[in-house]
Amino acid sequence: MTAPTAYRVLARKYRPEAFVDLVGQDAMVRTLKNAFEADRIAQAFVMTGIRGTGKTTTARIIAKGMNCIGPDGTGGPTTEPCGVCEHCTAIMEGRHVDVMEMDAASNTGVANIREIIDSVHYRAASARYKVYIIDEVHMLSTGAFNALLKTLEEPPEHVKFIFATTEIRKVPVTVLSRCQRFDLRRIEPEEMIAMLRRIATGEDAEIADDALALITRAAEGSARDATSLLDQAISHGAGETTADQVRAMLGLADRGRVLDLFDMVLRGDAAAALTELSGQYADGADPMAVLRDLAEITHWISVVKITPEAAEDPTVSPEERNRGTQMAEALPMRVLTRLWQMLLKALDEVAAAPNAMMAAEMAIIRLTHVADLPSPEELVRKLQNTTPPPAPSGGGHGGGMAPSGGAPMAQSGRTAPGGGGGGNPVTALATDADTALARFPTFHHVVELIRTNRDVKLLVEVETSLRLVAYQPGRIEFTPTDNAPRDLAQRLGAKLQQWTGNRWAVTVVNDGDSETIAEVRDAKDLALRQEAEDHPLMQAVLAQFPKAKITAIRTPEDIAAAAVQEALPEVEDEWDPFEED
Repeated sequence: MTAPTAYRVLARKYRPEAFVDLVGQDAMVRTLKNAFEADRIAQAFVMTGIRGTGKTTTARIIAKGMNCIGPDGTGGPTTEPCGVCEHCTAIMEGRHVDVMEMDAASNTGVANIREIIDSVHYRAASARYKVYIIDEVHMLSTGAFNALLKTLEEPPEHVKFIFATTEIRKVPVTVLSRCQRFDLRRIEPEEMIAMLRRIATGEDAEIADDALALITRAAEGSARDATSLLDQAISHGAGETTADQVRAMLGLADRGRVLDLFDMVLRGDAAAALTELSGQYADGADPMAVLRDLAEITHWISVVKITPEAAEDPTVSPEERNRGTQMAEALPMRVLTRLWQMLLKALDEVAAAPNAMMAAEMAIIRLTHVADLPSPEELVRKLQNTTPPPAPSGGGHGGGMAPSGGAPMAQSGRTAPGGGGGGNPVTALATDADTALARFPTFHHVVELIRTNRDVKLLVEVETSLRLVAYQPGRIEFTPTDNAPRDLAQRLGAKLQQWTGNRWAVTVVNDGDSETIAEVRDAKDLALRQEAEDHPLMQAVLAQFPKAKITAIRTPEDIAAAAVQEALPEVEDEWDPFEED
């Protein structure tokens, strides 16, 4: 009596055995074929890509091609290994003595690599080349990589290395530079569906096209994942597998029902959305999967809105495609981006919640309540239309959220008193230096120059430790605070000369009692914040959003000063604020 043949999972049964069998890796296959035909076989290869794209399988195929001798035993290296000679058979079965596979995840140390280094000097026992395949090579320790470098750079002619990794960025550049690199890409949906259909046909399994589309979407470009899911789906269907069976197997919600839920959320119909969520949950859908599908649909519709051709996705049914296109045309991008951000937060909450369904329901309620929230622009227009004009404030400002009076720039919140050019003016000839220094009419411009050159230490010291006494372009007099660095004047003068190309006279005097920039700014900021909070328009905003906070206030003077500073470099080409030290 013949013993029954052991069952082989589809991922192993249909593993590619030649380059022609690789799905979706045409660029790599073409390069390798040309290299083999020209007898330019590299000493080391590195295969990188996501899980299940065929990195280790490709390594074995390369090893077969290097060592294949053909059915008659006279063949040479080829990209079309025969698959029947002793070397091809032994390599694909993982038992060839000259093709050694090592898993770097469990063999990470120098000692493991030392074994390879010691063995490379011995010629192959029976094959043409001795091939070392190291899987997940990024897991090797730094010492192991260093030990391998010399051998990898100058291996014996009979030795080849093939590395595989999912984390190419973790592999040292010194290793990568010694290897020929191939990036195995994600398999496109059309190619994946065709591959799954061929396997299903080979297994005499009936499976619906929309079921294959679901499997393809769940595999995310991994051929191994797709094949494993197909294997499971065929068993689940027991003869004929439908999309509903695959959806139940994967714990997914019906895509059409998710679109219905998406529509209910955007209409703000909380009751209907909760009922639909409960129905999907009762039918076996995972709450996390439902929210993940909502996020996926949000992303898909956003992309379709920007690039309409993205709707032509083979994993999406024609009905879903039509609905998605209509939604993309009707929904503003701000609504989609807000929904995306809230769904990301909701996914974190559901993952951490003790009861996933309760967390999902709370997320749906929150989503429906902000669905019709107006944009900030619409809200301001609405508030302006319903808010009476504010009375002029005591300071004589025009009643805006920030003062807009005509105070000179030298007395704005970022400058010290006297910054408008006070002190004894010095009569000088109209030289090139005067013209260049004229770009800094106030001390405020000096502070912005320091800020532009990103000298944070000097900027903090100038704002907190310098009491300005007199200023004119090219000349600064100040009184230091008690905690000021002793070399502040020297460093400030040196930096200004370096940045402007002109000499600055920076002098310390003892009779200054003005406030520092930081002192003025803090007092000014407090006054501005209070005025902003008391403004009727701000009061209306806070009434609508009690937890809202004022995070920053910019006065018209600040805006004007920033505009002037941005325009200054265009005056002359001699001075470049971004010039390297």
